[in-house]
Amino acid sequence: MTLSNMLSDPRLFRQYAYVDGKWTHGDGGREDTVFNPATGEALGHIPLLETEQVSAAIDAAEAAFVQWRALRADERCERLLAWYDLLQAHREDLATIMTLEQGKPMPDARGEVEYGASFVRWFAEEGKRTFGETIPSHIPNAALGTLKEPVGVAALITPWNFPLAMITRKAAAAMAAGCPVIVKPAHETPFSALALAELAERAGIPAGVFNVVLGEAAEVSKILCFDDRVKALSFTGSTRVGRLLLEQCANTVKRVSLELGGNAPFIVGPDMDPKEAAYAAVAAKFQTAGQDCLAANRILVHESIHDAFVEQFASRMAALTVGNGIEAEVDLGPLIHRQAVEKAASIVDDALSQGATLVAGDQLEAPGPNFFMPTLLTGVTPQMKVWREENFAPVAGITAYGDDDQVIEMANDTEYGLAAYVYTHDIRRIWKLLRALEYGMVAVNSVKMTGPPIPFGGVKQSGLGREGGVTGIDEYLETKYYCLGALGSVSGS
Repeated sequence: MTLSNMLSDPRLFRQYAYVDGKWTHGDGGREDTVFNPATGEALGHIPLLETEQVSAAIDAAEAAFVQWRALRADERCERLLAWYDLLQAHREDLATIMTLEQGKPMPDARGEVEYGASFVRWFAEEGKRTFGETIPSHIPNAALGTLKEPVGVAALITPWNFPLAMITRKAAAAMAAGCPVIVKPAHETPFSALALAELAERAGIPAGVFNVVLGEAAEVSKILCFDDRVKALSFTGSTRVGRLLLEQCANTVKRVSLELGGNAPFIVGPDMDPKEAAYAAVAAKFQTAGQDCLAANRILVHESIHDAFVEQFASRMAALTVGNGIEAEVDLGPLIHRQAVEKAASIVDDALSQGATLVAGDQLEAPGPNFFMPTLLTGVTPQMKVWREENFAPVAGITAYGDDDQVIEMANDTEYGLAAYVYTHDIRRIWKLLRALEYGMVAVNSVKMTGPPIPFGGVKQSGLGREGGVTGIDEYLETKYYCLGALGSVSGS
């Protein structure tokens, strides 16, 4: 059965780029095949656009900017809310597309559609609240203030782990601000982006305001970074690529926002119930099969409850079902491709070679070549890759610690600073850790921390800027100051 035959609305499955309101083939005849990571079967093909076609998308966005920014904020809001309604109406089809191209279980995919749609609704309304300020004047007979104006064409480069929500979180903010967007989705998961384009067109989003370009990542990124007509770039992905894009944007001095890698600590205090904390840690570690920048990467447990925690963690982990995400009762789907499996295996091998203990994780039980069974390591030390790198895999490493000062030092021992988890009921410990942890986001006694109202983002080499919340739209706005002098006044008086 083909992907389109699995949808209630087959028109949501598109195998073209979307530029200036038109479905576009590649002029050079190049194309890429998209595979289902769970089965290895080909889902479809996408064109690889030539340089001139990507430039044409910038032309279209620049032309659309004139009319889109001229709309009243409430008019843009109406179109975005129509888009939101269509996302909700087609949630099951969008989730099916996502599961087939990305691999995550259907309940997770449905949740992502809901999550992604929530940003469209949030920013549709937030666009009506991009207020300027009145400044008390220090200049006689003058009125001072600021206006917020859209920065211009925005390029959005998005990852494969959240192929819908990472687009809407960026695009809805930019579009609400008055900026047309050019989306470059990951080549592993393009069909979610193209379904968004189909629904944007139905919602009455004008041609050129929402474009989806497909092609070799390095080629397309260079075009978007070096073109002066692109005024803002937002990227979610690895720190290595983020550094490169930041460098490429320097010549045109773009507005750049980056959501990069994470290496989240999950800190468990001595006062915690080991079972409660372990079950939460499993949820934080294995979301999206560990392929999540917020996934708990280093689990730091007080030595007094370490052994009991490990026992409960292993028990809960063993109950997880690994399989094809399209099937019912599956908790973990495949990794995105075979290279991800090989990386996960190398991280485990490195840890074992340096003295870690393998508590659980028999890879002979994997249901296919792109699957990696949940793995638990203890005795993890800072010299191991599982500690130092964002493993992006269902590999959990547990380390014991002695006191709060030690665990703060251990948690901060990384170039990353995206998110951290703290589990304790001691209010003094909570405040001490909350202030001392060098992370942009800290969740206390909760695995869930994201959503439209929050300023998502990190510090150190986990990125620049924030997405979501009242600050998310500022990434696509310029502040213009004005000074209105009284008629007939002398300049400078």
